[in-house]
Amino acid sequence: MSPAAPAAPTAAYAELARQLTGIGAVKRELARSLPPDCPPGAAAVLTLLDRHGEMRLSRLTEFMGVDISVTSRHVTHIADRGWIERETDPGDGRCRILRITPAGRALLSQIGARCTASLERALHDWSPRDVDVLNTLLARLRSRF
Repeated sequence: MSPAAPAAPTAAYAELARQLTGIGAVKRELARSLPPDCPPGAAAVLTLLDRHGEMRLSRLTEFMGVDISVTSRHVTHIADRGWIERETDPGDGRCRILRITPAGRALLSQIGARCTASLERALHDWSPRDVDVLNTLLARLRSRF
C-alpha cells in the first residue's frame, strides 16, 4: 500500500481556510476567560494601545477594522473604568489622544495570565516543540496579511 499523495495546492488552501474558520471557536473560548467587566472588544482596544502606544480614535478604528461608533463604545467603556485616558490632542483641540493607564496595563497583565492558563490547560498534552511550531507558523501567516 503506497502512502497517500499530498493534497493538491487548492485543496490544501481550502482546508486551511476551513481550519482558520474554526479558530473562532478558540477565540470564543479564550474570551470566556476575560474578566466580566472586560468584553473582547475592550480587551482588543487595550491590547492595541499597549502595543502601538497612544493614538487618536480614528487610528484605533483603523487598527480594529470596525465602524468608529463601535470603537467609540469600547473606548467609553474602558475610559469609564479608568483603564485609559482621553486627553485633548495638542495639535488639534477637536480630537482626543487615547492612552492606556497603569490600571489598564495591570488588567492586560491579568488577561494575559488568564489566556495563557487557558491555553496551557487546553494544550497540556502537546509537546513544547508542537507549541513552538504552531507559534512560528501562526506568526508567519500573520505577517502575510
